[in-house]
Amino acid sequence: MAAVNYYDVILKPLVTEKSMNGMAEKKYTFLVHPEANKTQIKEAVEKMFDGVKVAKVNTSRQDGKTKRRGLVYGETAKTKKATVQLTSDSKDIEIFSGL
Repeated sequence: MAAVNYYDVILKPLVTEKSMNGMAEKKYTFLVHPEANKTQIKEAVEKMFDGVKVAKVNTSRQDGKTKRRGLVYGETAKTKKATVQLTSDSKDIEIFSGL
């Protein structure tokens, strides 16, 4: 993944019931670029949101599902999910504050 800017790493926030429960512990979940590593994810979160310090990053990959349309088989895109744990003295992320 050469020459990727920090705004290309994070695709969108993931809003599910489980991710909303993690916000009480300062854990936020994002869909990220499939080739991004933990260091790039940490830098991207700290640059995109002011006053945020990342303690650790957990990632998980999900392969594309096989789908069929008529006689043709194909696969959906691969996804990667990152759960970001903030430090205790860090500010909260504002995107999630209104939910």
